[in-house]
Amino acid sequence: MFDLYTAPTTNGMRASIMLEELGLAYRTHRVALGTTIDVKPPELVEANPAGTIPTLIDHRDGVSISQSFAIMQYLCEREGRFSFSDAAPRAAMLEWMSFVMTDIISATHPIFVLGTHLKDTPAHILAHYEARLLRYFEMADARLARNRYLAGQEICVADFALYPTAHFRRPLIERSNSTPHLERWLAEVGDRPGVTRGMAVPADE
Repeated sequence: MFDLYTAPTTNGMRASIMLEELGLAYRTHRVALGTTIDVKPPELVEANPAGTIPTLIDHRDGVSISQSFAIMQYLCEREGRFSFSDAAPRAAMLEWMSFVMTDIISATHPIFVLGTHLKDTPAHILAHYEARLLRYFEMADARLARNRYLAGQEICVADFALYPTAHFRRPLIERSNSTPHLERWLAEVGDRPGVTRGMAVPADE
């Protein structure tokens, strides 16, 4: 059994998607964002003194782990699924996981901040980050023109890592009309029952 401390963010959804895709039983604890450490669940703070989400507690193995990408890789390695042992596909998987963690996230996060908290930001600044993110999506599109999934012909943890961000940036993707292979991939990954369930966690209260 697992306990997942989470919130309705792309980082939180990465963890729940992975748990659902692997068919693992878990309890969900919704954490209010923007609250101080003293009002967060004590079990969360004990497991992760920073109090950030997602944080996962694996009671079977006595492991507490935070950071969405670390959680995803931990679960895949624990269960022996959605990863690779052969050198070439494993290298591709690690490369695209890193691409999502660094390039994609570094471009999409400013769009969220500027569009949500700093709405008086000049339009050309927001356009800069949107163009940067779209350039990265076009790189993923070029990869998906040659492969069904990011690391090859089999779905892996890298695909699940990219999906929540690409899903929420769908208006930008569709407006650009420049990433047909990414759109095909979005529809295919999004139709997976585990992804659908994971995207709905935590449920609205």
